[in-house]
Amino acid sequence: MPLPGRLLPALVLLLGHPTACLALRGFWDLGQSQADQDGGSHPAPDHILSLLAAGSPGWAWVPNHCRTPSDTMCNFVCDCRDCSDETQCGYSGASPARGAPFACDFEQDSCGWRDISTSGYSWLRDRAGAALGPGPHSDHTLSTDLGWYMAVGTHRGKETCTAALRSPVLHGAPTCELRLWYHGASADVAELRLELTHSTETPALWQSSGPWGQGCQELVVAPGRTGDFWVTFSATRNATHRGAVALDDVTFWGCGLPTPQASCPLGHHHCRNQACVEPHQLCDWEDNCGDGSDEDTAMCSHYLSADFEKGLGLWDHSEGWTRNHSARVPELPAWPSRDHSQNSAQGRFLVSTAQLRAPAVLYSPEFQASGPHNCSLVFYYYLQGSEASRLQLYLQAQNPSAPRNPVLLRWRHGDLGAAWVRDRVDIQSKHPFPILLAGQTGPGGVVGLVDLILSDGCKPVLGEPAEPAPSPADTASPHSPKHPPPSVLPTQKDPAGPLGPSPSPQPTGLQLQGPCEPGHLSCGDLCVPPEQLCDFQQQCEGGEDEQECGEGQLEGVAGTSDFELPTAGGWEDASVGRLQWGRLPAEQGRGSGTEASGAAAGHFLSLQRAWGQLTTEAHVLTPPLGPSGPHCELHMAYYFQSHPQGFLALVVVEGGAPELVWEARSSGDWKADTVLLGRRRRPFQLEFVGLVDLDGPPPQGAGVDNMIMKDCSPTVPTAAPPEVSCNFERDLCGWHTGHLTDAHWRRMESHGPGYDHTTGKGHFVLLDPTDPPARGPGAHLLTQPQTPAAAQECLSFWYHLYGPHTGTLRLVMRQEGKEDTHLWSRSGTHGNCWHEAWATLHHQAVSGAQYQLLSEGLRDGHHGPMALGDVAVRPGPCWAPKHCSFEDSACGFSTGDFWTRQANVTGHATLGPGADHTTETAQGHYMIVDTSPQALPRGHMASLTSEEHRPLTQPACLTFWYHLSLRNPGTLQVHVQEAERSQVLSIREHGGLAWRLGSVDVQAQRAWRVVFEAVAAGMERSYIALDDLLLRDGPCPRPASCDFETGLCGWSHRPWPGLGGYSWDWSSGSTPSRYLQPPVDHTLGTDTGHFALFETGVLGAGGRVAWPWSQPLPTTEASCLRFWYRMDFPERFYKGELRVLLSSARGQLAVWGAGGHRRHQWLEGQVEVASAEEFQIMFEATLGGQPALGPIALDDVEYLAGQRLPAPSQGDTAVAMVVPATVGGTLLLMLLVLLGLLGRHWLQKKGGCPFRDRTAASAPGFDNILFNAGHWAVGKGVARDSGQGRAGSGAKRPANTPVPADGDIHSPRQHLSRKQTPLNMGQRRRC
Repeated sequence: MPLPGRLLPALVLLLGHPTACLALRGFWDLGQSQADQDGGSHPAPDHILSLLAAGSPGWAWVPNHCRTPSDTMCNFVCDCRDCSDETQCGYSGASPARGAPFACDFEQDSCGWRDISTSGYSWLRDRAGAALGPGPHSDHTLSTDLGWYMAVGTHRGKETCTAALRSPVLHGAPTCELRLWYHGASADVAELRLELTHSTETPALWQSSGPWGQGCQELVVAPGRTGDFWVTFSATRNATHRGAVALDDVTFWGCGLPTPQASCPLGHHHCRNQACVEPHQLCDWEDNCGDGSDEDTAMCSHYLSADFEKGLGLWDHSEGWTRNHSARVPELPAWPSRDHSQNSAQGRFLVSTAQLRAPAVLYSPEFQASGPHNCSLVFYYYLQGSEASRLQLYLQAQNPSAPRNPVLLRWRHGDLGAAWVRDRVDIQSKHPFPILLAGQTGPGGVVGLVDLILSDGCKPVLGEPAEPAPSPADTASPHSPKHPPPSVLPTQKDPAGPLGPSPSPQPTGLQLQGPCEPGHLSCGDLCVPPEQLCDFQQQCEGGEDEQECGEGQLEGVAGTSDFELPTAGGWEDASVGRLQWGRLPAEQGRGSGTEASGAAAGHFLSLQRAWGQLTTEAHVLTPPLGPSGPHCELHMAYYFQSHPQGFLALVVVEGGAPELVWEARSSGDWKADTVLLGRRRRPFQLEFVGLVDLDGPPPQGAGVDNMIMKDCSPTVPTAAPPEVSCNFERDLCGWHTGHLTDAHWRRMESHGPGYDHTTGKGHFVLLDPTDPPARGPGAHLLTQPQTPAAAQECLSFWYHLYGPHTGTLRLVMRQEGKEDTHLWSRSGTHGNCWHEAWATLHHQAVSGAQYQLLSEGLRDGHHGPMALGDVAVRPGPCWAPKHCSFEDSACGFSTGDFWTRQANVTGHATLGPGADHTTETAQGHYMIVDTSPQALPRGHMASLTSEEHRPLTQPACLTFWYHLSLRNPGTLQVHVQEAERSQVLSIREHGGLAWRLGSVDVQAQRAWRVVFEAVAAGMERSYIALDDLLLRDGPCPRPASCDFETGLCGWSHRPWPGLGGYSWDWSSGSTPSRYLQPPVDHTLGTDTGHFALFETGVLGAGGRVAWPWSQPLPTTEASCLRFWYRMDFPERFYKGELRVLLSSARGQLAVWGAGGHRRHQWLEGQVEVASAEEFQIMFEATLGGQPALGPIALDDVEYLAGQRLPAPSQGDTAVAMVVPATVGGTLLLMLLVLLGLLGRHWLQKKGGCPFRDRTAASAPGFDNILFNAGHWAVGKGVARDSGQGRAGSGAKRPANTPVPADGDIHSPRQHLSRKQTPLNMGQRRRC
């Protein structure tokens, strides 16, 4: 009879046993599985009683107050149903899915990691948007500046300091892997270090002094056999390094301890703690039970093991191996920091640094297998420091009728990191045999061996008795996790292993001699050198040099690498974990039961179980290939099914750097696919990387088949490449995606917020930084190599950059053997519309060299996609561009002998502004002319002439930004040259520190040019600079005024440094958008009208700001600013704020502010401004509450210079602009004012809280008079440099800043703060 679930708590109380709560976990697990099978029924009572009798620890069912023993906390097993016993354990709690790791992404908290630093150089939880100074621009989890990580702040001291971050005490197992991502620029930190503390030792798992390169780097370490342990990540700085470091996405793989079971599957070992382990996990020096019972001394006494603690044991003959430890580490960074047996620096192991031509060899005595399948060798090896490191295991069968040549059973090579790797070899031999282990490495490399364990089926040959080494149980750790065993192992019929590695050098004295030098291939009378093998060009008459190259047969010959031969087409498994690649018969596959061709009897390359203990991906590689031609393709078939943590990918390894070129999508059946490999230098290798959970619910698996490489020879003639011109309606034409990172361009169909330029319903290519989450630096879209049709070609295209934090779109021309030519680039948002752009391609007329075009999307922005459409190439030059920032080139301007394109990146420019206008950094470029007498004598002219602009169909406005030196540089004249040259603007004024905006109206019915002419005044160290030329439709507006119908009218919207990097944008109600926006504008009152807006939802908590600011405006005694604004927020609690600031060299002054919720209407704002210095108007958008989706929009901004705010008439009607007043609120306000006055009078009478003179008490600088809700309010003083911090924060002016005198920038009602005179707050002021 099933036990009702409501009786379970009563059962726990009645039993009264301390383990009763825990025992219910087994019941729960069993009950759930039984319910799944029985349609929801509960387990039988005898199941419950058996679990209770076993006393197995489990999952407490008691609601809300689960209590677990301390030794079961932080052990990577959820003993409580809500996993509360695993919170704050260095990870964020329950693993979300079977096979997924325990992870901490620092998005909610620090997961129990704590700073233990002893100086000001310390760790803290931070995010890029809130951080100032150096550091990552985004986190690794979300790949945005809103994501959190642990970071070390910059430390400006001169002493050496170390910042240390420590995990809680954890209880793991030998199969545990720790993975994390770190960011550390080489110029910012001296050393990074990861240490493991267990027992009384603290060995270093990893340490590095860089260089670490740009972006996040992954670190994978194996703690090993530990019991209780903790890890410490530290960063050390010295006097020359500031030390900005970040840490993110810490994950623990395979660390969970085995759970008790009532009974074990047939053949499994039942541990003393009721856990179950498979037979091959017994006596392997790994405590898989968790209590050491699988390494019991009596049970393991029949195994022959050698841990080298007291000598070589059975392996008494060695050449080149030395017995050593890690207590006194030699001057070799790759030297092991601990052994495997004891996980201790004091533990012994065999180590060798033997070079390639003289390998170290370890010999065993002769053994005899007692049966065909019961003799095996388990061993642990170490390869680090050199890709040339290699370990080979040979069997030398003593067969009287056959030569005594050793047979290669296992071959492992490469740099595997600082970990002891487990492996096992099953030995099948009818004759006695010794075992040979040969190790060799390259410069800086180390090869290690430890814990060699022969099973009880391996019997020493009589006459050579062997004394068993100490049992593994003598030094076994008491706790270890479950290791899922191989139930279906790869066949070992081929003596070289599952993928049959190619012949390799034999141990000393055993090398075979041939007619060719070592490494050369003999075919007929030829000796083919290694560099000509697998180069896609046949040297041997039979094509032997192009066989076993990853495709099985010669290029151009019908056939594929179908893995029917044991050599597997030259593919070599390089896996070291629980998975490996191997040939598998179709009938044993987990897929459709057939190979890719549909045959049930074929073979394919499949992911299989392996003997390693690490939970890591499996790798299989081709031999070195190449060089390849530009049209090289890989055709293949594949199937892939796995849980979300699994993947199957193809990587090209070139120059030691992996490049992701393909990733599989889940498919239960075989699918065909083609991957463009393109032109590659030799040597490169193809590598399949896969990870699946073969112990998870079926189906789980991955396989590849029928691989062939086509058109890979660099000499093979191919058809003409597809054209560059493309509207992407049918396909990508001649364009293809690059694979340097996991960010990719995708061909999209118009839907929702995405629409193309051609028809509004067609296709385009899109790069979205958030879908899917990509972490690479950017994405590439390339053409096939093209042959120029003319000496000059015009490339035109349409682009779309829109969003509050958009990255950079760049166009590059690439030619073989030359540096890339930057043709065009744009950064940040350019409004919610498509823009046309063009660039002229310049080719050498004689060479005829081919070129490629590269469209590069850089992910230096995290909120805003970029798109391309309607690309076209035609012979001849382009018209002059509508927009020129001088970042990539001079935009076709004729510079003459005087104008130059310049950046101040080195800081040593003799003349010119320190930063450009486009990027406002020293890296930005601008045009400059030196007007000093020695460069340009007084009265002489220097001309900067554009290329021809296309005729205009309507009046247009040409805007530009100019910068004049403090010393009078002379005159800047602007001419429009159509049929004749006519001057339209002359600028003659003193310079300053700011870039200023100039504009001219242009009407031209024919092709025309613009000419900038500098007339020198003869002053020393004088100059004129130009930047950011823009031609847009419509007449030029008044300064700081805009209706936003054709753009932002000179209002700068670039991200402000240190404030999150967000920009205001430009859109209309009818334009599709992924962001919330008003349905209509104010100017036209329709959905076709445009406005400026900012989406506050990206700001996050903390109230960071985004600013658009006007061009510099001249001093004014009183001028009127009028504008219309709209704030749509769902609730009053989610409150956005809009403020108007005046910014000058003296600081910032808030003169108006409003906060609101959803009003569904445009509201008018107006304020009178005054300044005795040149100033800029700024609109500040921020959040006053929690993050919320809601736009703040502006329209019809009008600045009326010299017009005052008129005094209110008696008949003016009060209009509440933001906060509606109520009678109750007014009475409460009056009561508070009265109480305040009474309290002040009482304090003055009693002598407490003395009041200073109002004038003296005023903060130096601005008085922050805030216009809010239709009234004036007195705020805190704002006195700080422009752009530093937030307005209204109360920050004080530096001591060396003078107190502003009368006439300096101040509010027109500033006297109210001194005289405290009342203002008629009910009156609405009109301009």
